[in-house]
Amino acid sequence: MIILGLILLVVGLIAGMGILWTIGVVLVVVGILLWILGAIGHEVGGRRHYW
Repeated sequence: MIILGLILLVVGLIAGMGILWTIGVVLVVVGILLWILGAIGHEVGGRRHYW
């Protein structure tokens, strides 16, 4: 999710499309949040691990 967000950020900046940049930012933030929650052992969506 983080990698997809970074790709959308780059494409959005190069193409000048604000919607791609916004979606990229959201995906990066959600990916980092899920990564942190999984790393501290907090259950995410009823699962102990997030793949």
